[in-house]
Amino acid sequence: MSNTPVYSPRTYLPGGLPALALCAGLLGACGDDKGGNDESTTTVASVGSISNTNATTEPTTTAVTLTNDTSMMKLDLPSEDTEVVTGCQTTDGSCNLLDILFVIDNSGSMGEEQTNLAANFPYLIQKIRDLKDDEEQLVNADVNIMVTTSDFGHPLCTSFYKPDYTPAKGAPINTACVDRLERFNGIGGGPKVPQACTNGCTPGAAAVPDGPFIHFTADTNNVVGFDGVGDPVADALSCIGPQGIDGCGMEAELETMLQALDPSKDWNKGGAPFLRVGAVLAIVIVTDEEDCATKNYDYFDPAKVNDPNYNQYWEDFPGTPGMKKDPTSAVCWNAGTDCQDANADTIYESCVAADKGVLQPTSRYINYLKDVLIKDKKKQVIMLGILGVPPVTEHNPLPPFEPTMGGVQSLVYRDWTPADILPGDPKTAEQKQYEFGIGPGCSNAATGQAVPPVRVKEVCESLNVPDDPNTPTNEAKLRCCIESICDTDFSNAINCLAGILKDELKPAG
Repeated sequence: MSNTPVYSPRTYLPGGLPALALCAGLLGACGDDKGGNDESTTTVASVGSISNTNATTEPTTTAVTLTNDTSMMKLDLPSEDTEVVTGCQTTDGSCNLLDILFVIDNSGSMGEEQTNLAANFPYLIQKIRDLKDDEEQLVNADVNIMVTTSDFGHPLCTSFYKPDYTPAKGAPINTACVDRLERFNGIGGGPKVPQACTNGCTPGAAAVPDGPFIHFTADTNNVVGFDGVGDPVADALSCIGPQGIDGCGMEAELETMLQALDPSKDWNKGGAPFLRVGAVLAIVIVTDEEDCATKNYDYFDPAKVNDPNYNQYWEDFPGTPGMKKDPTSAVCWNAGTDCQDANADTIYESCVAADKGVLQPTSRYINYLKDVLIKDKKKQVIMLGILGVPPVTEHNPLPPFEPTMGGVQSLVYRDWTPADILPGDPKTAEQKQYEFGIGPGCSNAATGQAVPPVRVKEVCESLNVPDDPNTPTNEAKLRCCIESICDTDFSNAINCLAGILKDELKPAG
């Protein structure tokens, strides 16, 4: 949510016309097909294949089932007796396997953030190569790295997509960003940020993986196109990592994460899958907005502007109290959270994820991580969220280098005020409230502003459980680290991720 004007489906087009107004009454042009209920089917694997259950009007892709049959809702059931994976769980005794999934927000406000992230990719690879166990022995990790976007193809975005753009929906991105520089041009004449790509990836000498994801060990890798200068893995990640800024502004970070980790997908099958049994899984989510993984798209339907059953989560149009005009990203916040404001001062004492039948419940993702990946596939799962929280002001000087002051502990949920508007931003606080439904979780004139997280935060923090069930919950082992996307440098976030990995990975054998 940058201070630079962004002309994406959730913001204003030149001349002040809300972009979503173009879709009002033209639902078909916005990609919302009101045709027959086409229910494709897939085979449910023993470890749980993934269906986008109860979603309406969402275009289907292979292995994604769209159905209102609640008997298919395998992932929305309460988690029962989840075991915590400890020690080495691989069949060959290799305790140094690491699978890293990046889910990177590719909406129009992510230019500065992707530039910062790309600048830190070489640091991340070096930290992984330098990982040592408690006895200071090199781990020599055997690593897979896969990158995908936050775009699951929300109908409100369909008419704004460029002709050559297709939502990833969790599929791996393995092409060099210099070969898709059009992705770094915003929608509708918005900003251009080619430097998010070209600062770290050189045209004509782009390193990429030979396959859907990067694989490397201490001595080997699957990188092709490397020019021989520096670390080939760092070069490849710097080239495939930047995702561009022309994706959907209704980000679905949790759903694209889930689809990327679906064991039935091609990249998770065969002799060399991304998702390996027993490997530590590190999930990195980078976004400046709240998750909007949608279950019922009717609540975003512009044609329902006068239906209070469906427009109840829309914000009032600026300057016209009580008037509903367009669904914006505010629907994602209003329909996905419950906030308490006891003294009605628009500063909320608490905000928690809520299942109101609009977004996919967070239990869908928590249960999958715990029941399918941890319990069934014997994986240890950790998560790093670079999200809309205040900058961390103090870290533990010892591993895992987690935040001890600032960050989530300083997060305040509140509405927008005039003081929040950054220099050069033409919008008012009322317009911002209309667009996002909640005030900024962090703000930086250099990097922009970001919506506070609730859904991603709760999924991440659910991983903080004790290894020993008899251990008090307040002594839970840290497996979730959250840092601020408003930082100008993400090295502390990488330090926290590496600090957690230090306790999870062991040298092979």
